[in-house]
Amino acid sequence: MDLDELVEHWTLLDDERELIAGKRGPTRLGFALLLKFYTRIGRFPRGCGELPDEAVECVARQVGVGLSELGQYEWTGSTIAYYRAQIRSHLGFRECSVIDAES
Repeated sequence: MDLDELVEHWTLLDDERELIAGKRGPTRLGFALLLKFYTRIGRFPRGCGELPDEAVECVARQVGVGLSELGQYEWTGSTIAYYRAQIRSHLGFRECSVIDAES
């Protein structure tokens, strides 16, 4: 991934910085990566293995969290479900319902 791609797709915007402002440590980094991956790909990553190393480094520098802390981020459970809902809401999306699928 070149510098232009990192800047275009992995730089946190002001409203995104506001969204992560209350989060700390691994949560701050993990949430920021979820957010940027979703805006880039249109879905959430299944785990940190889907995240490009350069992007992780770029976002970690922006949020002031060490790369090693990503290993402590919980990729399953109710907290990440809440964070995903928070990101979808921020971006104006919602989960697909049965009615959506039928239509």
